[in-house]
Amino acid sequence: MSSFIQMQLHKDLLHPVREWLETLEIHNSKLAHFLCKAIPAQCPFERDITVFGRKLFHIPPMCKLNPLYEEVVGLRFRALCYLADECGEDVTAYC
Repeated sequence: MSSFIQMQLHKDLLHPVREWLETLEIHNSKLAHFLCKAIPAQCPFERDITVFGRKLFHIPPMCKLNPLYEEVVGLRFRALCYLADECGEDVTAYC
């Protein structure tokens, strides 16, 4: 099986999960707080490796390799918007 067909099959298998994440609505402040804490604002894997103050190499962000990255980040954004707009909370702690 070619890699292109495998990629298309992989995308099709994740379509229901993508759709569910995209349509998930936030109506609970506890859930919104949980999502904002659980989903990082920045990719936690991106790093500069330094020794004695000298940069040896850079590890690029791996999050974009996650096939559900955009949907998860969108869910976090909707949770932040819910807290700020509906609950009137200060969300700067999550940024």
